[in-house]
Amino acid sequence: MIIEFTAWPKTPRLFRDAIITEKLDGTNAGIHVRKLDDEEIDLAWTGPDGYPDDYIAVDGDLYEVVAQSRKRLLYPNTEENKGTDNFGFAAWVREHRRALVTSLGLGLHYGEWWGSGIQRGYGLPPGEKRFSLFNVHKYGALLPTHPDDTRPRVPGLGIVPLLDQHTFSTERVEEIKQRLVDGGSQAAPGFMKPEGVIVYHTASKTTFKSLIENDDSPKGE
Repeated sequence: MIIEFTAWPKTPRLFRDAIITEKLDGTNAGIHVRKLDDEEIDLAWTGPDGYPDDYIAVDGDLYEVVAQSRKRLLYPNTEENKGTDNFGFAAWVREHRRALVTSLGLGLHYGEWWGSGIQRGYGLPPGEKRFSLFNVHKYGALLPTHPDDTRPRVPGLGIVPLLDQHTFSTERVEEIKQRLVDGGSQAAPGFMKPEGVIVYHTASKTTFKSLIENDDSPKGE
């Protein structure tokens, strides 16, 4: 065996920008958007029935759009596939797959599926659920975020609230959490039991969470 040199990775500076967003108490989810090549298009064709339900033609190209949870791919519940969805997320993705392709583009898009019937519910009306994307800067450029923006909107699709962007400090994080305690959730105005914050450290490219209640307890306790 020949020993090869392995360099120690560069150490990022601690006091660099941190992006703080509201942590939503729902369920982790993602949307895969993939464009098929010509050979895959031929294989996907099922004859008179067209293409499978996970495929959608947009502007002359064929795309596969599939939902996932934290641990597995998701598909809408049917008589044959009961229990394969997660709080209706796959059904929502299937319903809006054309608009999701247009709005999000290719790739795997992570976010939180939250609202009525999921965790703390946030006081949304029965049946109302939302998908909030995590990367505020990326999706802020892709999705309409202002009332005057004329780009098409996907019902229920948005971005987690950006609470602060500042040089990292634990004091700053605690200040933002206190703002949530005092003012309530920014994702669901009027809901006074927000969960906490997510802190993205830009230099290390790592993500941390800090909860308003029981932050010292391991998950599940």
